Amino acid sequence: MPTPGSHFPSLPGPTTSSAGAPPGPLPAPPPCGVPAFPPLRVRGGSGHRLRRAVWRQRRAVAAGLALTAAALAVSGFGGGGGGHGGGAAQGAAPGRASPPVRLVSAPVRIADAATVRLLRPGDRVDVVTSEGAGARARVLAKGARVEQVPPVSAEGVSDQGTSEGALIVLAVPRTTATDLAGAGISGGFAVILC
Repeated sequence: MPTPGSHFPSLPGPTTSSAGAPPGPLPAPPPCGVPAFPPLRVRGGSGHRLRRAVWRQRRAVAAGLALTAAALAVSGFGGGGGGHGGGAAQGAAPGRASPPVRLVSAPVRIADAATVRLLRPGDRVDVVTSEGAGARARVLAKGARVEQVPPVSAEGVSDQGTSEGALIVLAVPRTTATDLAGAGISGGFAVILC
């Protein structure tokens, strides 16, 4: 039951406090009213406009770069290297690109079968040969792509791993394949991973 002058009912218990007893729980303050206001509506705000402007600017820069690259490719002033316009070979007609080099599959026996186990299809290798123990090594193929390697059994031994090495298949230009076939008759090859 509320006491006079209070909005809260009186707490059960003694009405007089004893000298050594702690006071009881304090009552909560009376509730306040929240004023009525219209709902807050946020539609994108300035952050959305800023993101849209940045997106448009990025698209414009990308389109400008694409047009510039196309113009440089057509004009022959591209960064083909060497400082001579377009990087075209001397004696070749300007504006004419050389035809793409057709690659062929060339089987190559690598002297070290353990090295072949490190290779995977798609790897790039340099193929090196030497005429003898004291002779200078020479590179026959640079950056040749490995197409096939011999399968490896569960024990980790290559099916083709013999004392003569292991056979791999490389994708090389036809002239390089001819050089590899000719040099492979006299000795084995080594590969360097690129």
